[in-house]
Amino acid sequence: MISRRQLVAGAGAVLALPSARAIAQAGPIRIGMLTVKSGALAAGGRQMEDGFRLFLSERANRIAGREVAFVVADTGGQPALAKTRAQELVQRAGVHVVVGPVAAFEALAINDYLQEAGVPFLCASAAAEDLTQRRINPWFVRTSSTSAQPCHPLGEYVARDLGYKRIVTIADDFAFGQEQTAGFQRAFVASGGTVVRKLWSPLNVADYGSYIAQIGEPDAVFAAFAGANGLRFLRQYAEYGLKQKIPIIGAMTTVDEGVLHSMGDEALGIVSAGWYSAALPGDANRRFVTELRKETGVDPGFYSAGAYSAGLALENALQNIDGKVEDKQAFMAALRKVEIADDPRGPWRLDSYGNPIQNIYIRKTERKDGRLVNTVVKTYENVSQFWTYNAEAFLSAPVYSRNDPTKL
Repeated sequence: MISRRQLVAGAGAVLALPSARAIAQAGPIRIGMLTVKSGALAAGGRQMEDGFRLFLSERANRIAGREVAFVVADTGGQPALAKTRAQELVQRAGVHVVVGPVAAFEALAINDYLQEAGVPFLCASAAAEDLTQRRINPWFVRTSSTSAQPCHPLGEYVARDLGYKRIVTIADDFAFGQEQTAGFQRAFVASGGTVVRKLWSPLNVADYGSYIAQIGEPDAVFAAFAGANGLRFLRQYAEYGLKQKIPIIGAMTTVDEGVLHSMGDEALGIVSAGWYSAALPGDANRRFVTELRKETGVDPGFYSAGAYSAGLALENALQNIDGKVEDKQAFMAALRKVEIADDPRGPWRLDSYGNPIQNIYIRKTERKDGRLVNTVVKTYENVSQFWTYNAEAFLSAPVYSRNDPTKL
């Protein structure tokens, strides 16, 4: 539940103002975050909050000249609870904007409510395809990516650059894992590869042994996991003696920096793709990594970078409307026009659907200075959520799922 102390955070500055209009203009910008503090996705939830708090602390808790009241609500990684917490943020905390949540199934559970309530929804993590494709919410903007966006170029790279022709896939059996796998498969097959088997494991599975036993002898395995599941799978994969025999190709979060610090040699050599790496060059990223290491002791990754980007997007939009977040129409119009040149991840801008057009980096996990890092080996610039496909034709097909995307 959201505490009374959280609800009144930042309210002291409001009490002395003489009118309701002055209160509206000079009071705090109220930002609500939906995160996860327990279960398989808790690591991502903590990192998302860390990234946004770093953004606020760098600005002394002010955006566009106004104080910020930041309220965090724990969804427990459950769709029904996510909706309850979203309602509390809107109806009890009176937030101007909701940031988060972590998982695709949470975002899908709250999207309709936030659209009906007319509340700006700044998605910093959840990658469900249809949120910026077939289920457009005019109050929704995303700062991460769709599930498949990094996996399209990865599929092409694996077939054309690495020369792998036969792949087995394994993924978390929920929307994120399914959509990642479908995007990888579509581009991999289009580039001459074949997916010989697809394996699906429950999000909270304790043992991957029965799945590893079904892998057989492909050229490589594509693994798409969220939270700590990548860590557990890779350790068991190495214990079964497959690491030296069959290479792993990873979706972005499988070897995300948020869990990479807990991994060992089982992660070495894994090729993955994503819109961020803590090893990226540039002053903006060096500062970001240095400051977050001071706060958390580990490198930032998917969740913290997406949340930090959400802060940059908020700042950009609010500066363009003189901080008047209460003018929701103007705020959303400004938010949808955001272009960020100095993000730690590199430049990005939003497409007409509210999803970033951005660089996708092919990465290889290496050990440098005693630390595991995702070294960038190739960059695909200005990648759209539609990859190289025509947007209209893409959207006329069903959303990515467990089904074979090449037969859509």
